[in-house]
Amino acid sequence: MEKWFFSPQEAGTDEAGRGCLAGPVTAAAVILPEDFYHPLLNDSKQMTEKQRNLLRPIIEEQALSYAVVHLSPERIDQINILNASIEAMHQALDKLTLTPEFVVVDGNRFKPYKEIPYSCQVKGDGRFMRIAAASVLAKTYRDAYMETLHKQYPMYHWDKNKGYPTREHREAILEYGACEYHRKTFQLIDIQLKFDF
Repeated sequence: MEKWFFSPQEAGTDEAGRGCLAGPVTAAAVILPEDFYHPLLNDSKQMTEKQRNLLRPIIEEQALSYAVVHLSPERIDQINILNASIEAMHQALDKLTLTPEFVVVDGNRFKPYKEIPYSCQVKGDGRFMRIAAASVLAKTYRDAYMETLHKQYPMYHWDKNKGYPTREHREAILEYGACEYHRKTFQLIDIQLKFDF
């Protein structure tokens, strides 16, 4: 895992839920101490749920500042998922109690944030600790949020699929229809499923 020392107040930012059919896109921003290290810290997708949940309180306790933002399905439908992901990351950066001097972003697309310089890093969540930490926070907060929504709509099995387009999720949409937490601009039903019934 690389360190990126443009400044001690460098923020990493990442999002979770971009490819989901339901629920928010969730972004986190994190400023870590220069000496922060944890052997489990990696791209959240490469970690187990148990590892992510173990790391979340450690990151929260040791971070110099962190913030997490959920951006609604309605907003995603209004401005599209790419713009919504960037907007969520901007909002997370806004909520930091320290003003970052540099921002390192997972992926290859971002929009200027205030006058602060930034760098986009493809697969940065597997290479940079600050992005990896943001990745863990975004994923764990979003998963917990979807588990809460599952209690309201158990037929979609969001406790398991977290809103991602699994076959089980698409079949539930076909049977019960979409609800207010579904992204209406996304293809909710796989055309192939219609022929399987």
